[in-house]
Amino acid sequence: MRLRDDRAATVPILEAVAQVVRSRPAAARLPDDPNWMLEEGRAWLLDVLRRFPAVRARAAGALATARPDGRTRALAALLLSPDDDVVKATIDVLDLASAPPQDGTAKDGAAQDRAAQRAARNNADLKKRLSAERQRREYAQDDARRTDRLLAETRDAKADLEERADKLTQQLAITQRRLEDPQMVAAALLRILEQPPFQPKDDSAARDPHNVPAPPRKYNETLLAAATAAALTPEKLLDAVRAVVDPAPPPSPVHVIRELDLRVTPLGGDTEIGGSCLLIEAGGTRLLVDAGLRPGDQARPPRDIEELASGDLHGIVATHAHNDHCGYVPALVSLFPGLRVLATSETVRLMPVMWNDSAKLMRGRTRRLSQWGTDGTALYGTTEVDAAAARCEEVPYGVARRVGDLTVELFPAGHILGAAGAVIRAGDRRVVVTGDISGFRQESVDGYAVPESARNADLLILESTCCGDEHDDRDLRVGDFVRGVQEIHQGGGRVLIPAFALGRAQEIALLMRRHLPEVPVRIDGMAVDLSTAFEMATVGSARPLRIFGGTVTAADRPADLDTFRNGVVITTSGMLTGGPAVQWAARILPEPGSALFLSGYQDEESPGARLRSLSEEGGDFVLPDHAREVTVPVRARVATMRLSAHADRRGLLKIADEVTAHQIMLVHGNRYRQRQFREVLRVRHHPTTETAAWRSA
Repeated sequence: MRLRDDRAATVPILEAVAQVVRSRPAAARLPDDPNWMLEEGRAWLLDVLRRFPAVRARAAGALATARPDGRTRALAALLLSPDDDVVKATIDVLDLASAPPQDGTAKDGAAQDRAAQRAARNNADLKKRLSAERQRREYAQDDARRTDRLLAETRDAKADLEERADKLTQQLAITQRRLEDPQMVAAALLRILEQPPFQPKDDSAARDPHNVPAPPRKYNETLLAAATAAALTPEKLLDAVRAVVDPAPPPSPVHVIRELDLRVTPLGGDTEIGGSCLLIEAGGTRLLVDAGLRPGDQARPPRDIEELASGDLHGIVATHAHNDHCGYVPALVSLFPGLRVLATSETVRLMPVMWNDSAKLMRGRTRRLSQWGTDGTALYGTTEVDAAAARCEEVPYGVARRVGDLTVELFPAGHILGAAGAVIRAGDRRVVVTGDISGFRQESVDGYAVPESARNADLLILESTCCGDEHDDRDLRVGDFVRGVQEIHQGGGRVLIPAFALGRAQEIALLMRRHLPEVPVRIDGMAVDLSTAFEMATVGSARPLRIFGGTVTAADRPADLDTFRNGVVITTSGMLTGGPAVQWAARILPEPGSALFLSGYQDEESPGARLRSLSEEGGDFVLPDHAREVTVPVRARVATMRLSAHADRRGLLKIADEVTAHQIMLVHGNRYRQRQFREVLRVRHHPTTETAAWRSA
């Protein structure tokens, strides 16, 4: 009975098809009887229905305007489907090719049974075809999603290349701007003239007791040649160049240098990590040591930076290129256009890369806020970055540089390439600022070296990031890392290492080159630009760094995401908050034979911290991917490797012992840990002062 009802419900459908056929010019040759197609021409009409999707589409449109009943609509979805196989199966199931039943006509029982059996077989075949169609649709949807992801990754890779080209153009413009500024040209010349002279190496002639050893040289060859050409003594030439660099008038003859008081006021980064900023004053000179950004979704200036509004600012000493120490410098240069920015040559090369990345992130955040109707203002843009880069002066270690009533001497601080501590002097008063500091040798940089000028200082401003920790021997930690990578690589897997772009990424790449040179390594994201900057900054130095080369190359994304199957990937961001690390993690975390090694500090709210917790329990992990989220199963090994670049408790105590300052001020740390460490210092006879304004006695 149901089959008979279904066949009756198809009549409006076949009439719609017949109407479409008759509307075509070729139908003029058909009989005039409108029922001919439904009776004598039925087989021909069904053949048209099977073969021509266009006819079915037009019939579906015509039928929709007629508003058929529910059963007819359901059958029309099958008979007028764009899939030929679905249409054929439906015609067979409903037995439409046979003559239509007449009212009052009944089939015998055997015929009904045969029809029911045939309908059941056809129905099963139709279900199978429909299932196959659904599966094909799911495959097509998966392909579409993969294509969309590939297109997005390709756009990201293209944007990265365009951004690198823009950065090169920007670097050329900055160099041109520096060459047009006499003060900056003089600063660059002064750096060359102040370089320590080359000392002959110990050789057999020097060891001969009959030979009188040559006295150590005071000036380098370039300075001697320039002084001779200018008919000046080396000191006179240096004084002349210094006068261009620091055009401030010399102190008055009646000014008593020894009575200059040094005043130190922390403006940020004292009892917290981030936004480091120290204001140092003497006479009429105001100098900042560092001006960093505070971390968070919105970049913020040092906590009390508004205190600078009460007067002028003459210079900034940037201890190193991490954003929590130098990220606010471009904003200050825009406020104080003649501001001098002093740093080592390596830091001068690295800071603009970091500043550009900050400007990009702030610009993106401002754009997102405006889309939601919320006001947002970036602290600075590329114009301010260019201006700040043009104001940078390269200062060699161990050379005193005058800034008004103050002199600044930088010394090696370890930590990362170019990091420096500073000895700041006003008359006979001295303040030593360690900046971020470490005493152990790393692949990219040696440990700190406290100069004689720092000893017995009035005040030591000591970082305290790890003042409550005692680290394992570094060689042991490196050994654990190397064995972990080797195990995954030998098993045919790949290792993802999300790393901070500046310092950590380069250190890991150099460790790989030294200990596992046979393992392929890909560097991705901002770490590529900074690794290139590392190499350029050390060209011609006593210790040039080679990061790329051998099996270490820049990643070819998006191709490498799926084709690089065995090796190590080092990429940003270190906390999995964004960047290429997210795309790599989406591929690698579901792989049982692979691994993800977290390589540094993870903020409590960061995806990296959540992944670390999840790895102990198992389950799915949600990754942030642009404006959406991606959920992946975690089957790969997840571990944390600890390669800190900060001095631990024992290392900090050793620095305090070496400097033996009259007082110690702790900064860049947790308030509670600082309180405990002050007690340790007191027991070791190192007087401390609270983190507040300090003034020399």
